[in-house]
Amino acid sequence: MSAERIELEPGFSISRIIKGGWQLSAGHSQAVGADPVEDMMAFADAGVTTFDCADIYTGVEELIGRFLAERKKRRGTYDDIQVLTKFVPDYDALPTLTKRYAERVVDRSLQRLGVERLDMVQFSWWTYDVPGWVEAAQWLKELQQAGKIRLISGTNFNTEATRQIIDAGVKLSTLQVQYSLIDNRPEKGLLDLCRDHGIHLLCYGTVAGGFLSEPWMGEAEPLPPFENRSQVKYRLMIDEFGSWMLFQELLRTIKSIADKHRTSVANVASRYILEQPQVGAAIIGARTAVHLNENLGVFDFALSEEDHDDIRAVLARRRGPYGDVFDLERVKDGPHGSIMRYNLNQIST
Repeated sequence: MSAERIELEPGFSISRIIKGGWQLSAGHSQAVGADPVEDMMAFADAGVTTFDCADIYTGVEELIGRFLAERKKRRGTYDDIQVLTKFVPDYDALPTLTKRYAERVVDRSLQRLGVERLDMVQFSWWTYDVPGWVEAAQWLKELQQAGKIRLISGTNFNTEATRQIIDAGVKLSTLQVQYSLIDNRPEKGLLDLCRDHGIHLLCYGTVAGGFLSEPWMGEAEPLPPFENRSQVKYRLMIDEFGSWMLFQELLRTIKSIADKHRTSVANVASRYILEQPQVGAAIIGARTAVHLNENLGVFDFALSEEDHDDIRAVLARRRGPYGDVFDLERVKDGPHGSIMRYNLNQIST
């Protein structure tokens, strides 16, 4: 089955599975012998035509630029592809940020991708202790009016900050947030705000860095060192969710549902999020196309009301996570914030 799609504005739709780019950035291992451009081609040919990247994912915009060039060479066009990039100002640059800084980052993304207009720029802001995110969003609106950006979106903004951007007259098409069976923070106000303003969520972490999958069933509680930062990140989120024992119970419940639908635990975990209100798409962190057909299996079934009830019965016993979207990660010296990398743009203000 090909990927489902959702229209964000007339004439612009995205696949409801988005191929993420973080795992392709410097610092993440790639499968030996894998050709990332050919992998992107395979995803696109299967209907996963939407690719997520960022100004701070080292090397990824350039990689997608190579893919777009190859797509045009083979097909005569890359108009069937949607590339969603980001604008993530450096933490240290926030106090002195200028419109020129924003424009230089956008121009660099245009050059790296080899396009005349960015399909989407997803804007992020490290700390609310430093004001200026509303003004920066307005700069992006001006760049949109200048023809450099098609859609403006947000990344990891909580409910109140999102409301402030909307109230300032900046139309947000989507919000990219972490949302999964173990992280329900978007449900604490953000979903309602998005419904009221026609904003769709693009959700990362739906399989919790691979923890929501069969290999972790029945396993003892893992201890550091972990394989990568992704595992560190989502292991911390499991701690916020509750005990490892409760997490194992959740896995058993999902496995029972997966068996009924003849699919995988990961697909049930992602399908549950895709069926939540205002959710537009799930971002998958597949480095290669090896599991592409399995990933597409998320569109082969729908969860029944009984399935939802069984999952909710386990989730009702969760402990957390507390707070709104990304508030835990925004504490720079906290366990979640301490694994972040804050100054990767390296463009002067």
